[in-house]
Amino acid sequence: MKFLIKIGLLLLCTLEAVQPSTAGTCAINKYNEDDIQDAVEKCTDITLNSISVPPNVTLTLNLKQGTKLTFQGIVTWEFFEWKGPLLNITGVDIEILGAPDHIIDVQGTLWWDTFGEHGGKIKPVFCVLHGLKNSVIHDLNVTNTPFYAISIEDSDGVVVYDVYIDNKEGDTKGGHNTDGFNVWRSNNVTFTRISVFNQDDCIAVKSGTNVLVTDTYCHGGHGLSIGSVGGRDYNIVENVTISNSRNENADNGIRIKTVYGATGLVRNITYKDIVLKDINNYGIFIDADYDLSTGEPTGVASDGVPIEHITLQNITGTVKKTGVNVYVIVKNATDWHCTGIDVTGGEQIKECVGIPEESGLSC
Repeated sequence: MKFLIKIGLLLLCTLEAVQPSTAGTCAINKYNEDDIQDAVEKCTDITLNSISVPPNVTLTLNLKQGTKLTFQGIVTWEFFEWKGPLLNITGVDIEILGAPDHIIDVQGTLWWDTFGEHGGKIKPVFCVLHGLKNSVIHDLNVTNTPFYAISIEDSDGVVVYDVYIDNKEGDTKGGHNTDGFNVWRSNNVTFTRISVFNQDDCIAVKSGTNVLVTDTYCHGGHGLSIGSVGGRDYNIVENVTISNSRNENADNGIRIKTVYGATGLVRNITYKDIVLKDINNYGIFIDADYDLSTGEPTGVASDGVPIEHITLQNITGTVKKTGVNVYVIVKNATDWHCTGIDVTGGEQIKECVGIPEESGLSC
């Protein structure tokens, strides 16, 4: 009898951890690596329900084609000093979403120390979406990432909408380098209705082609960014449009940055209908003097990364008195078209270098 009771309890615990309700459907209610990988191999409808991922572990989900992955309840990661990522997802025709009232709480306050990548604790990247094809990510609530939030890498045909990244606590608790979205070596990526509160780039296209960002709200970070471009294995950003978006209380409004002494290409970039409010440093900032090792400008532009076919249209808003409305330092720039530029409030003036003639942009 005791033996039967023990067997019954064991079966009950197993059912609580993994609950297959219908063919191809799995609910994971407790972290267990074997159970999760079994679900990944067998199911195309997976729910991660209030699991806590242990320290020094990447939750790796190499999903079957057509899988729907749902985050439910409060999903957390435990503290450990390492580079991560904490979550790695790959797949084709994938849908990633959050159930109503879910929270993906990465507990970044345990890592934050004001240093970001420049010292102190080693901080992990939260999520890498690697090799996604024809996939959709939507309705996610992510809070307190230790470092970069979400990186899209080596992907093609990705749509992201209604994602909320909340690192507001980092403003007072030492958050740094908490990028919202980074795009690397990817093609055909669309962002719509994204909200990011953070302490670094809101959305940064580091390398890739055919990227659209629209109806996005950024607060407190380093701006809507192209780059930095150069100094890596692939150094082209081409055909990017950022439109109908708002950026408040950030260090920079819009920024294009290329790496000093590096090679690459920035081409066909459009910023359109962007509203800025209370920008700290630069409303419009285009620089070819970025030092990749220090994260700071060198003050001298280099010409290895051409910045060409740039359109700035209807960029309006305010910079704080201590800031600069427009600053450009480039060396190899051609074919710029700027209209409807009305960025005011900054009382500091920096001499611009290299703006193409008849661009319509002035300092």
